[in-house]
Amino acid sequence: MAHPVIVGVDDPASAGNAVDWAADEAQSRGLRLHVVHAWVWEPHQAPDPADAEASRRAGADTLHELTERAAARHRGLDVSSELLDASPRDTLVTLSAAAGLLVVGSRGTGGFHELLVGSTTLHVAAHAACPVVVVRAPDPAARDGVAVGVHAREPAEGVLHFAFDTAGRRGLPLRAVHAWSYPLVLGPGHAMPPVYETGHVAAEEQRLLAEVMAGWQQKYPEVPVEEDAVRSGPAKQLVALSRTHQLVVVGRHGKPEGPFGRMGSVSQAVVLHAHCPVAVVPTS
Repeated sequence: MAHPVIVGVDDPASAGNAVDWAADEAQSRGLRLHVVHAWVWEPHQAPDPADAEASRRAGADTLHELTERAAARHRGLDVSSELLDASPRDTLVTLSAAAGLLVVGSRGTGGFHELLVGSTTLHVAAHAACPVVVVRAPDPAARDGVAVGVHAREPAEGVLHFAFDTAGRRGLPLRAVHAWSYPLVLGPGHAMPPVYETGHVAAEEQRLLAEVMAGWQQKYPEVPVEEDAVRSGPAKQLVALSRTHQLVVVGRHGKPEGPFGRMGSVSQAVVLHAHCPVAVVPTS
């Protein structure tokens, strides 16, 4: 049986865009959509059973409303739902092992306008076994297609497959971005930049990107591709592109013991600051 698209929801106001995105993706993939609401009763004062039951009923109502929304968006779409009495972050990570894709909203409660990503969303994106799409409210002005970050020297097959497959199914162009910088030569007690021929270095980086993309363009000839090898920080470039693109795809290269956890600094920065949905794809 094919793995479903799973969307985690909290309340209708914040989860509607995620449900819409997930329903479109499930319809495009020909997969079942599974809508999940997980909740844990954590009162600030002594627990009141009546309050707990009211909270659970509210969660059930939310789940019903958003499930109906998904079913109405695509008639004939197979939609199921599940209400779970468990931690949302742990539940979604566990469910990801049997999912083809996990979709979550980006709502945070920290009060920082530029960091509208909650801790649950970050945890799920960092630990899920399948690709995770973090959905922000769509920008009607975003007319460009899919942007994907590419490490031309160590390309991640899963990331490129996700980007090309999504662009192909949605009829969108793809922009492949390879960000590079001049390496430093370490001298005694100093980091000394050597002398470079700028044009030669840029041409070599562009050649590396073209070499990586050639095979993928043969597999997906219907996808228009633009290749950008740019001297820039990768996160900075992808966040800038998120203002005009409908989806940004990044790999999850981080290590559990690293300073940014499994996400890595680039993928975490893009999830935190992007203006459009972001797909985080595990690379190992």
